[in-house]
Order: sequence, then C-alpha cells, then structure tokens
Amino acid sequence: LRPHHTIITMASCASSSDGTCVNDGGLVSAFHGALAQLAFRLFYTDADQTASSNPQVARLISILLLSTAVLSLAALRLVNKDWHLWRDLKLTLEGVFDRVPDLASEVELPQLQLPEVSGNDKREINGNGATAASSKPPPRLVDALNPTVVQCYSPSDLVNLGTVPNLSAEQVSDLALRCKTAQQSWKDTTFAQRRRVLRTLQKYIVAHIDDICRLCAKDSGKTQVDALLGEILTTCEKIRTLLHHGETWLEPSRRDVNPMMMHKTAYVQYVPLGVLGIIAPWNYPFHNMLNHVLSGIFSGNGVVTKCSEHTSWSSVYFHSICRAALELNGFDPELIQLCTGMAETGKALVECPHVDKIFFTGSPNVGRHVMAGAAPHLKPVVLELGGKDAMVFCEDVKLKDVIPWAMRGCFQNCGQNCCGVERLFVYESIAKDFVDAIAEKVQNLRQGCPLSDNYIDCGAMVMDQQCTLVQALVDDAVAKGAKVHCGGKRNTSNGGQFY
Repeated sequence: LRPHHTIITMASCASSSDGTCVNDGGLVSAFHGALAQLAFRLFYTDADQTASSNPQVARLISILLLSTAVLSLAALRLVNKDWHLWRDLKLTLEGVFDRVPDLASEVELPQLQLPEVSGNDKREINGNGATAASSKPPPRLVDALNPTVVQCYSPSDLVNLGTVPNLSAEQVSDLALRCKTAQQSWKDTTFAQRRRVLRTLQKYIVAHIDDICRLCAKDSGKTQVDALLGEILTTCEKIRTLLHHGETWLEPSRRDVNPMMMHKTAYVQYVPLGVLGIIAPWNYPFHNMLNHVLSGIFSGNGVVTKCSEHTSWSSVYFHSICRAALELNGFDPELIQLCTGMAETGKALVECPHVDKIFFTGSPNVGRHVMAGAAPHLKPVVLELGGKDAMVFCEDVKLKDVIPWAMRGCFQNCGQNCCGVERLFVYESIAKDFVDAIAEKVQNLRQGCPLSDNYIDCGAMVMDQQCTLVQALVDDAVAKGAKVHCGGKRNTSNGGQFY
C-alpha cells in the first residue's frame, strides 16, 4: 500500500515558482485568498495588501463570503418557490416584448343601431305593476316548415335576429373530428404560444367592451351593466388568471414515496386529454362561450361548444373571435368548433366518439340525461347543476348593509345567475322591517329595453317560458297565503319578455 500512497502524494503536489511544493492545503489557502481579495475589492480599497498580509483574515472573509452566497441562493430558491419571482419576471418580459396581433380587422361584429328614447318615453316598473299593453307572442325557435335552422330573436323587443343551423348528429361528428385533428398538433405547443393566443383575445376584448356588451344585451335581454360585470369582467379575470398561474398549475407535481420505493421518483404529470365537449347555458352567452375555451386550449385540448339555442346569434360572433385569435397567431382555427341547434344537437355531442369529456351547465333533470348519454362510452362528465340558493338573515344583521346584497342576488340579470338567490330566509323578529325596506327598493327598480336606455336596472328574461314559470310560482304562493307587495305579473309595457 505504501507505493500507492506515495504516488498519490506526489500526484497532489505541484511545484511553485520558487521550487517549493504546494499541496492541497496550499491550494485551499490560495482559494481562500482569492475569495478574500474579491470581497476586499468590493468593500475595501487596499485589497491586495490586506488579503496577503493576514491569511487568517483572508480565510475568515472567504468563508463568510461563501456562506452569504450559499444562504442567499437558498433564500432566493425558497422565496421563488412561494412567490414565483422567476415566473413573474418571465411573464413581464413576455408581455413587454412579445407584441400580440390586433384582431380588429379580422373580426366583424354587427353594428347595432341604438334607438333614440325621449325623456318622457322611458318605461319602468313600479309598485303597481306594469300597465296593460298588447304583446305579440315570441317567435318559435324551430319552424316546422324549415326544421334545419333555428330562429334567433331578441327577448327585449322580439325582433328577429336571423337564423343558425340546427345541426344533425352527422354534422356534430364532423366538427368534432376536425377539432380532434387540429388538437394533435396543438397539444405540442408551448405555454408561451398558448399565452400568446390568450393575450390576443384579451387585447381584443378590452378594446371592444361596448360592442360585446351590446351584443349580449341584444341577444339575452340583460342590461349593459350586467353584461359588463357578468360577461366582460369575469372573462378578463379568467384570462389574467390563466396567464399568471396556468403554467404553474400544469407543471409536474412531485409526490413523496415510501421506504420500499425510495429508489423511485413519483410525480403527477398533466397531459392534454383530447377534445372537450361543452354544453353551455344561456344566461351569459359571451362568458359561457369563452369560459371553457380559454382553459381548454391553454391545457392543450380542443373544444367543441354547443351553445344555447336561445343565445346562438351572439355566440356565432363570439366564436369567430376565438378562431381569429388562433389563425392570426399561426395555428389551426379548427381547434375550436361551435355547434348550434336544439336538444338533439347537444345529445349528439355527448354521445360523439370523438369527444373525450363533457362539461354541462344546466338543470339536474338534463344533467341526468347527459350522464346517461356519456356512460356507455365511459366518458367523464362535469356537471354544474341548479339549486335553491338560499340566503339567510339572522336577527342581529344590520338591514341597511345586507339588503343591497339581497337585491343583487335576486335581481342581477333578472335572477338568471349561477350564484343568484332563490330563497330569502328571514328571522321572524326582523321580518316586517326587512319586507318594508326591501319592498321600497324593488318598487323603485327601473325596467326596460337594455339598448334603448342605460338608466335601467332590469332587462328581459331570456326565455318566455321562464316568465310563465315565475308567474306560476307567484300565483301558487298567493294561493297559499302570500301577499304581493309590488309587481307580481308580466310587464307588457315594453313589448318583450319582461316580468
């Protein structure tokens, strides 16, 4: 063993300029001296003299410098893990230097002519209900003489807006197959490329807020304020959230392993599922169109949306915005498809073999049919179903603070809201004060055509049968002893579907 030890010793010995041997200890000392000189040069002028004159100080300074560097890197890693500093810096630079195209010249939204309304012609609901007036019945969605198209009309004035195709099962399958083909290349795109598409949409939406709000008001009867809060604000916030957190959420997520598998590494990796089938409701046509499109394409999937037959007119335009954002950034617009039609069209989408997952928003009864249609294909479904949405007022509440929330819950978008309030439970000790206070506010609500006057609080109901349903509920309550303090019947003064 001795010769080997000697060879190792000799190999670790190098000659210095004066012929002496510099061993490992000398190398370490030289390393400490170099670091100390670096530290002194940063914080002290006589670096060379101080470092060379006192090796102990040099060693101490170098150790402190190394310790500071290591601790700083560890702290930066921990802070970045929680605060994602590198991600935020990357996204900031991406937003500043990676300019997105403008869709304004690629998308043509219909220019709506806003009727002039004189000051004495403003119509509103009051405590005595609406004045009687003739009201034509709403048009039928599907004409028996031409069942291949769906009629579109505005619920606030019953004006015909045009027609959209009533797609068959074969046509739905063809759209889904085209989406599936486009998804094969889209799933390999980077998160930066997907963010670019979303930022293109964001840029267009922010620049066309008024146009989008008017389209929503025309097609669904809601006020433009309701459209701003429920359509624009929610959609822009979803885009912002996906841009900021989407990539982080989809990164591989490590998992701990047990001692028997200590030689293994466990993690969850998120991969695109394929084609998502969306059956969207009618209450927020713009948001419901983009809601699943945004998260779907950002996660690498294709999206086929079946819009409501009651808001198909505006959905066609909103769909064109999404396709234009893809095409202008160099991607296949077939990744996003829109199905228009009646219930049979939605049924065909659920049962389509090219669709890998279904998202449905609607009633529990229809939700059961969706589950039954997807079950033979073992197709996963996500159901957002209606409830009774109770709001409870305890006896210690301050009425002036809580009544505005009750008003918003009950009357925002005429109550046609996923988080709307359908039941108000009030303690008996404060019931009279509560009813007196809220009845006064309801009596002062202004109702009218959302495109004729912005000074209104409530628009029209999307579906005429909803007015009939509300009337039946009111009549049933009155028959069982309830008292109507204001309203309680259709408002026919505006000529649309108002209650």
